[in-house]
Amino acid sequence: MSAHCAALRLPTRAPTHHPGTLRVALVGNPNSGKSTLFNALTGMQQRVANFPGVTVEHAEGGYLHDVTRVVVLDLPGTYSVSAESPDEAIALDVIEGRARGVPPVDVIVVVVDAANLERNLFFASQILELGRPTVIALNRMDRVAAAGTHIDIAELIHELGAVVVPVVATRGQGIDRLRHAINSAPSLPLPVARPVSHATLPVSGDVEHRYAWIAGVVERCVTHRRSGRLTASDRVDAILLHRVWGLVAFLAVLLIVFQAMFTVARPFADGIQSLVGMAGTLVTRFVPSGALQSLLVGGVLGGVGSVLVFLPQIAILFLFIGLLEDSGYMTRAAFVMDRYMRPLGLQGRSFIPLVSGCACAVPAIMATRTIQQREERLATILVVPLISCSARLPVYTLLIAAFVPAVTVGGMFNLQSLTLLAMYLLGIVAALGAAAVFRRTLLRSDTRALIMELPSYSMPNARALFASVWQRVRLFLRRAGTIIFAISIVLWALARYPQIDAHSSAPVTAEQQLSSSALGRIGHAIEPAVRPLGYDWKIGVSMIASFAAREVFVSTMGTIYGATNTGNSHALGQRLRDERNPNTGAPVYTVLVALGLMAFYVFALMCTSTVAITIRETGGGLRGTAWAALQFSYMFLLAYAMAFLVYRGGTALGF
Repeated sequence: MSAHCAALRLPTRAPTHHPGTLRVALVGNPNSGKSTLFNALTGMQQRVANFPGVTVEHAEGGYLHDVTRVVVLDLPGTYSVSAESPDEAIALDVIEGRARGVPPVDVIVVVVDAANLERNLFFASQILELGRPTVIALNRMDRVAAAGTHIDIAELIHELGAVVVPVVATRGQGIDRLRHAINSAPSLPLPVARPVSHATLPVSGDVEHRYAWIAGVVERCVTHRRSGRLTASDRVDAILLHRVWGLVAFLAVLLIVFQAMFTVARPFADGIQSLVGMAGTLVTRFVPSGALQSLLVGGVLGGVGSVLVFLPQIAILFLFIGLLEDSGYMTRAAFVMDRYMRPLGLQGRSFIPLVSGCACAVPAIMATRTIQQREERLATILVVPLISCSARLPVYTLLIAAFVPAVTVGGMFNLQSLTLLAMYLLGIVAALGAAAVFRRTLLRSDTRALIMELPSYSMPNARALFASVWQRVRLFLRRAGTIIFAISIVLWALARYPQIDAHSSAPVTAEQQLSSSALGRIGHAIEPAVRPLGYDWKIGVSMIASFAAREVFVSTMGTIYGATNTGNSHALGQRLRDERNPNTGAPVYTVLVALGLMAFYVFALMCTSTVAITIRETGGGLRGTAWAALQFSYMFLLAYAMAFLVYRGGTALGF
């Protein structure tokens, strides 16, 4: 690279960055491999945060090159310097040094997909015209070689007037050269601003002129191997993008994911449950009987431990979502769903935030910033929480494992995975139906055509995939160690006090103490509201507690029942099956009660973080609060009505 750089005979300027520190902005088109390159540059030294004063999220990482500390900002993807979404606007503000509270960047690295050079050079040429220290990272060079195409790097450097570094981010190839180029960029000649933009031309004329110049660059720099044969990618797309088979393939992928969550994750979940049980046994052995032992066993281990058991299922869910995103399939799923979503007032671009909601509604709502039309974006925000997120997974898994038999259906899939798939499909159908209602009432507007670039299929980078999964798992563990831990202690105290004074010789049972405690009194007060759904006061209390976070339902049940005292690896589920009504002796939990509970959690918005992000993303203040109140209210009414229909309808039919 040094020989090519030396060939540029341009005026140089002194570096502007602070000695010892270099700030780099990583920009590029969506699906250009930018995030993979960011992971390759920074490794595990990264964090996710919001820009000051705005809700736009970015990744920030760093590495040490020689004696220079390099800080890398992974900015949202954009197609041009004409911002059409909040993500694109903040990315351009950071590039041009206008972002409030963000120090100016010293170097801009434009990630260009070498396999789609002509489309990617449009944005790259606009960045080069800014006259800032810029490095072009020509990514996915392995795909170019596999297609029999040759790119003349020296000629491309001459045409662009900038440093060009070929890399393969998924394999780590060219990363050291890229780091060297970044470190040298502030002291190298500024890029040559090619005369491709004409201020006197209308926008359409400027675009045509720019693409004409880019076509000339590609013609001089790229040599293609002529072949009329269909590529492997074309043959796969013929199935995955098919009107019928594409939808079948998508449903099959979902079913495989849920099957893995019950089969692959089961041994790991049992192992965690055994560790929690062993911890409870050790506490019982070494801590004297009394309040402290009860707090540790019934409160901490009963609450936090009951949620940690579902960590393997959550990790597998995150793993599959990462695989779908990194392989290039997620965008194709959006195209498949576009034809089904368009009659409902949404386009395929809304499908990606909806699928992201399977992990968490908060980043999914933030992902709606890529939707340009205001009405469609608001409708998507309002319905995203209907998609079952990872916080609902402990609730589903607990109830399904306890009350749905693990029988095989069709010789391939078990009934438990099919039930879990039904819960997710119910949320998807409800989200699309609610979106159709909003788009025909409060949020009327025409639906724009879907224009998205299909990324090439790629093998996900194991290191980057592990980093992504670990980051999400770490957030779950942080919640378990903070929110759930604190709530479990509060609930333990409410369930233990005030204690009954025994004046008779008959001992006070644990059930009597629980019923007379502060928690029991609260539960009995709200029991009339949940009794029509077939629930007792314990379920009602657990539902109220889960307004903070859905998975708190499981930890509350664990605290109430003190499940870890039994020493059973499936203690909480077994206690639910054994629970009896003290007056009638009938089982408290039946299949209908379990299905009604799952239906309730499909629809109910039990997450304060989602409410907060909805307020921020819909404008804040009174306007944002009004949208969040509408979201919470309609979802709660749907949840109550669906749970009522499941229980009462099933009872009427004799189930």
